[in-house]
Amino acid sequence: MSSSVESGRLESVDPSTGEVVFDAPAHSADDLDTLLEEAHTAQRHWRRVPVPERSQAIQTFADELAGHRAELAELVSVEMGKPIGEAETEIDKSVGACRVYAELGPGWIAPEGIETGFERASVRFDPLGVILAIMPWNFPVWQVVRMVAPALLAGNTVVLKHASNVSQCALMLQRVAAAAGLGDGRFAAVLCRSGAVAPLIADRRIAAVCVTGSSAVGAEVASVAGRHLKPQVLELGGSDAFLVLDDADVEAATVAAVQARFLNAGQSCVAAKRFVVADGVFEDFVEGFVAGAEALTLGNPRDRATRLGPLARRDLRDDLAQQVTGSVRLGARCLTGGQPVDGPGNFYRPTVLVDVDPSMPVIAEETFGPAAPVMRVRDDEEAIAVANASQFGLGASVWTSDPARADAIAAQLEVGSVFVNGRVSSDARLPFGGVKQSGYGRELGEFGIRALTNVKTVAFTALPPRTVAALESRDVAPVGGERA
Repeated sequence: MSSSVESGRLESVDPSTGEVVFDAPAHSADDLDTLLEEAHTAQRHWRRVPVPERSQAIQTFADELAGHRAELAELVSVEMGKPIGEAETEIDKSVGACRVYAELGPGWIAPEGIETGFERASVRFDPLGVILAIMPWNFPVWQVVRMVAPALLAGNTVVLKHASNVSQCALMLQRVAAAAGLGDGRFAAVLCRSGAVAPLIADRRIAAVCVTGSSAVGAEVASVAGRHLKPQVLELGGSDAFLVLDDADVEAATVAAVQARFLNAGQSCVAAKRFVVADGVFEDFVEGFVAGAEALTLGNPRDRATRLGPLARRDLRDDLAQQVTGSVRLGARCLTGGQPVDGPGNFYRPTVLVDVDPSMPVIAEETFGPAAPVMRVRDDEEAIAVANASQFGLGASVWTSDPARADAIAAQLEVGSVFVNGRVSSDARLPFGGVKQSGYGRELGEFGIRALTNVKTVAFTALPPRTVAALESRDVAPVGGERA
């Protein structure tokens, strides 16, 4: 391992109070070298463990996650400010994903026979090796588990480089995995800053990289990994459109819109970030949306009455404030919110903007916080054009009472997933990922686990009959045995 690893300390700050809640030294170059060697050695054994045994280990991991639900949820709430109820839901979802992979995953990576001109041909899904997981802070348990569970099931080992502001979550996940029998190099967290990432990717013991993060981070990682010819799965930023057509159930759409924009204080790659509403239902939608935003309880994330917590870092709040004020200067009209909350913590009021256009920061850029721009459109054609006029292409939500209309629109949207009459979300059984600046490759489901494997062709050619007869007549000893 290169000695050019960035040193220093990592700290976590409670975003609701500004108090430092964790401080530790980063791993040294020697520490990282040891962790990589352990992962590399463990993988050579782990890949030979039968898939049913690996599946059972993932079930045990699910059990351990469930057993540590309260502790993990508390850490998520303290380190990144998520309301405690949402944090508990995140743990539950992670447990569910493990159980899905334990049950369905073995079938997804079972060898598949293919009819060809060969006597027999099949495709195997073999492990790649040690996978580096570079994960974000906004879903500090779910983002990790949804990648680690399939990676381990496929026979890989995983080194986790988590966001530095959720180091306690990273270390807790490592302890939970070890309790499930997935320690000793199978899954390990490294404490390091961004300067250590390039040397990690370049290390000969890393076989592939999975990243969830911003488009800028993805581009940097892809550049380094590409130079070393290492595959990547990149799940990056998003600016999802939420399309409300003129035949939509407006009441249901407004309820879902509040969840889609303000869940996790809007800090999600698949949060709805551009609301595209047909002229005929625009006023009704905006009225209900504003009322829903104003009804959200802002406060201490460990208080169960809280529905909107702080942003995870002060710089994130400052960036959002600049995007909102910049858009207002360009002509946007703020119907509610539009201001940070005075006092300690990184709180920002839930915000709804109208009279917006594509030149404004709240439309042109990804907004990572509780601000919602609403655009008026004339018809489906304009709605599709507005939705596609983005550098991002992660997901989209379409609201209509006509399934055929929804299918026609879904076929034209330049995104990785379309949810009809529901907000965009992730499910362990469905592939997840995007196009354009939202990245490439897929996580979750059959496509997700196969992205973490070497898709290997094995083809048999029939020997001529005379060759078979000659072999059968020879005094040939079986491998490792005596001649007959």
